[in-house]
Amino acid sequence: MKYSRTRMALAIAGALALTSTLVACGSDEDTKADSNAKVTLNVVGLLPGAKPEAQQALAAEVADFQKENPNITVVTKDYEWKATTFAADLAGGTLPVVFEIPFTDAKTLIANGQIADMQSNLDTLSYAKNFNPNVLQYGQGPDGHTYAIPAKSVYAVGLHYNRDLFTKAGLDPAKPPTTWDEVRTAAKAIAEKTQQAGFAQMAKDGTGGWQLTVDTYARGGRLEDGKKATLTNDATKASLQFLKDLRWTDNSMGANFDYDWTGINQAFAAGKIGMYTSGQDVYTSLVQTNNIDPKTYGLTMIPLTGSDAGVLGGGTMAGVSTKASANEKAAAIKWIDYHYLRKYTNQDAAKKNAEIQIASKQPVGTPELPIFSQQQYETYQGWIKPLVNVPLDQMTTFTGKVFQAKVVNEPAIATQDVYKSLDSVVQAVLTDKNANIDQLLTDANTKAQRAIDSAG
Repeated sequence: MKYSRTRMALAIAGALALTSTLVACGSDEDTKADSNAKVTLNVVGLLPGAKPEAQQALAAEVADFQKENPNITVVTKDYEWKATTFAADLAGGTLPVVFEIPFTDAKTLIANGQIADMQSNLDTLSYAKNFNPNVLQYGQGPDGHTYAIPAKSVYAVGLHYNRDLFTKAGLDPAKPPTTWDEVRTAAKAIAEKTQQAGFAQMAKDGTGGWQLTVDTYARGGRLEDGKKATLTNDATKASLQFLKDLRWTDNSMGANFDYDWTGINQAFAAGKIGMYTSGQDVYTSLVQTNNIDPKTYGLTMIPLTGSDAGVLGGGTMAGVSTKASANEKAAAIKWIDYHYLRKYTNQDAAKKNAEIQIASKQPVGTPELPIFSQQQYETYQGWIKPLVNVPLDQMTTFTGKVFQAKVVNEPAIATQDVYKSLDSVVQAVLTDKNANIDQLLTDANTKAQRAIDSAG
């Protein structure tokens, strides 16, 4: 990969800092686990609709884990985290014992006593003290204990583009847009010459607010200042005006203005979208679930304008139910180690995991930001280099620049509520030619402030 790993380490270490001041409830230690007890452990599996090859790869991993841990039976459940359903799933007890959450949700779950204290279990792992502290802190409580464990998809948002549509529109796929004006020009050309959406934007289930935050950061704005909502900032207004211009002046956004994360991935992989923004790691899902043709895929930096412009970063953590028994928690840490983390810390595990993915025609080597140290990430990349099957040469305009950019964490307080308050704003701009951006943001800011005050 053609980028400076030193810059990468500095970027992630310096950028992913939290400002949340939530107060967490302490968690009593469980009674000691019985190492000989038989345990059935329910865990999150793949996204619903994952291809058979991806399911086979996961089944092979489960089988190997159970050989190593004959007392543990792992049962996977396909699941997609959504802001609109997660709280009900958690309260209703329908989540597996081991579940996945965004970095942004861990502090609230800790404060509400809805996630198990995993510190003593984490301490059983040889690499427990080697996590990047600026990543690990997302899952730590005020007591210093780790509740949610960094697991996967530590990302910075990029601009994903369809190389085939670029070519058909007379654009050079080796030279993707570097400014928002160039994005607009490319989107218009794609729409006019291919009759597909030149650019698309997520708009519901919290994704509209998430990606509008991406757009805001890229223009130097922020949505929170401490405990104050700042949704009416100039960068957010400019971002919405950009969408409005693409939609109503250029007619370059197609006919679907109700995308969520799953829907936009499906449409992009099917060649119906020229460009959209999402996490750099989405290529894995595009392969596993959407059967994308790798030759059509491109990834580049989102344009950055303004002195405080930055790239939104985030990721996925593994959490354990507070209802888990001591034996289940002991089994859970073994699964988290085996499924998510061991490949980064053990050469044999890294190669074995990559070989399983290769055999099942799954991606190996999708760009990511480091969970552990710079040195450990370099070592891991060396282990898997001969097995990488991801078209990294079609991502160099992202990987060669992102680690020089400022990586900014998501809004720290009432994150999902802030995002949801902006969903309706994005939807209005894309469906109402006369939408009043200033008024929409004023109303959304009031809702967001109410949520921040409640959370604080």
